[in-house]
Amino acid sequence: MSKLYFRYGAMNSGKSTHLMQVAHNYEERGMTVALLKPLTDTKGGDKLVSRLGVERKVDLVISNKDNVLERIKEYIDAEGRIDCILVDESQFLKSEQIDQLFEVAVCLDIPVICYGLRTDFKMQGFEGSTRLLLLAHSIEEMKTICKCGKKAVLNGRKVNDKFVFEGEQIAIDNSDSIEYESLCGNCYYKYKNNL
Repeated sequence: MSKLYFRYGAMNSGKSTHLMQVAHNYEERGMTVALLKPLTDTKGGDKLVSRLGVERKVDLVISNKDNVLERIKEYIDAEGRIDCILVDESQFLKSEQIDQLFEVAVCLDIPVICYGLRTDFKMQGFEGSTRLLLLAHSIEEMKTICKCGKKAVLNGRKVNDKFVFEGEQIAIDNSDSIEYESLCGNCYYKYKNNL
C-alpha cells in the first residue's frame, strides 16, 4: 500500500525546491509524476515557483470545489500511469480534499507527498494542514532558521516591511507589499509584543 506523506516547514524551509527535486529524482529513473497545486496559490500562475528561482509547470491546478480523487482519475485516463503525486502549498486544500488524497494513496496505490505550512502568521492551523496532521502516514518537518540563528517554527507576515498579527489567513506574498519571514518563537513574540 502506498502512503500519504506530509512535509511541512516554516517559510523558506525549501519545500517547493525539495518537491521539484523529488520530481526530478522520479523522472531521472523513468518514472512519472503529477504535480498539483491549489488555485488559491496565485503566485506563479500554473507554475510552482521556488524562492531559489526554480520554476516548473504543474499538471493540475485544484480549485477548492474540485474532487481531487476524480481529477487524478481523469488525469490518469488521459495521460497514463502516475508513479507519484506531489502537492505544493497543501495547506490551502480543503479537509475533504486531503481525505481524497488519502484515498488516492490507499485505493489507487499511488504515493502522495504533500508540502505545506503547518500554521499561519497568527499561529492558527490551516484546514489542509490540520487534516494532513491527522491522516498522513508519515509526517516530516523541514527545518529552517530564524534570522537570529535559532530554529524557525513560525511564520511572520510583513506588510510594507512591518510585522502584522491581524488580518485574513490567506494573503499571497509578492503582492500588495506582503512578505513572510520564518521566525523562532522568541522573535515572533518580540515582534508581536512591540506592537
